[in-house]
Amino acid sequence: MSEPTTSLSETSTHLADLESQLKTASEKNQLQLIEQIAATGEAGLIILKQFLQERQQGSVNFIDGKLYQLLLKTDAPGMADFLRTTYPNGLVSLQSLRGIDYSPVQELLAKQDYQAADRVSMQKLCELAGPQAMERKWLYFTEIDKFPIEDLQTLDRLWQVYSEGKFGLSVQREIWLGVGKNWDKLWPKIGWKSGNTWTRYPGEFTWNLTAPRGHLPLSNQLRGVRVIEKLLTHPAWG
Repeated sequence: MSEPTTSLSETSTHLADLESQLKTASEKNQLQLIEQIAATGEAGLIILKQFLQERQQGSVNFIDGKLYQLLLKTDAPGMADFLRTTYPNGLVSLQSLRGIDYSPVQELLAKQDYQAADRVSMQKLCELAGPQAMERKWLYFTEIDKFPIEDLQTLDRLWQVYSEGKFGLSVQREIWLGVGKNWDKLWPKIGWKSGNTWTRYPGEFTWNLTAPRGHLPLSNQLRGVRVIEKLLTHPAWG
């Protein structure tokens, strides 16, 4: 006996129902609904494209990032042109008091290449710190006080927007404060240490969204906590 087929009208009704839910659901449920709608094919992608356009008036957050990432991955007709025309400089406005170009970080995060984005983010922080930091490829904790608020907030916003809100310096700060600023409790919570063993770079880190909250971006904790402490207590976080 053959399986009953789903009629076109039933599919349309189902999609309309999902679209209706999408507009009123909590952000957590919106993430799930976006995945469900994308899985329905071209008709679903059109709904997501319209939803992204409708959200343009508000401030960009990880819901917009999720929509953008999904649309970027598709080969649906006209989608690449739509994204290029509507968001010629990417989804997130890139503010920098030092004229640093954060667009490579945005492009990598939009493609969910978190490992490369992490590497380039550190390069950008070294660029912020100056020529000596760029040459040595790591930061002195004393250099971080001079970082402009706008630049750190830009990097953080990029990581949050393109990670469903899971990654970013402000996320790490929130977790750190939540464990009473106890580093020994922070490391396992964000997946940087297991027992007495540090997570080894790069193979043991998780470069996708199955990672623990706050897993990325990385700081070189093997040099001690002073750099990450300066980053997490910077005035950028209020």
